[in-house]
Amino acid sequence: MKRDSRLSGVLHVLLHMAQQDGPFTSETLARAMDTNPVVIRRIMAGLRDLGYVRSEKGHGGGWTLACDLSKVTLRDVYIALGCPSLLAIGNRTEAPGCLVEQAVNAALNRAFDDAEALLLRRFGEVTLAMLSDDLRQRLGSRKHQGMSVHA
Repeated sequence: MKRDSRLSGVLHVLLHMAQQDGPFTSETLARAMDTNPVVIRRIMAGLRDLGYVRSEKGHGGGWTLACDLSKVTLRDVYIALGCPSLLAIGNRTEAPGCLVEQAVNAALNRAFDDAEALLLRRFGEVTLAMLSDDLRQRLGSRKHQGMSVHA
């Protein structure tokens, strides 16, 4: 089953954007996420609509951060992506006639709901500034070892 990696990819891109001044083109961001620039534009449009990034057209234009990283959480970015499914597992049938399957679905649904609530709560506790601070610490130790960000 294919995993939805957009949240991870967008967080990666946002951290790169936070480390450098100046705009990033959709093509540059697409290379960083190993995807098509059209996909980037679609994803970034959702972030722009919520005020997290802005875009400038024309020569020298591109995407830039437009937010305070300490005020944007993983949950905010997750919502900007349209709240993709958090779990890759689910019920065999959503409206079963079988009483056994109804009991199984009820138990699984409670567990899924609890797991999603916990994950979303944790997403709400982690800001982009916290990720950026972690990156700076990791980058500092890599520089001492003579390694690059993507080594």
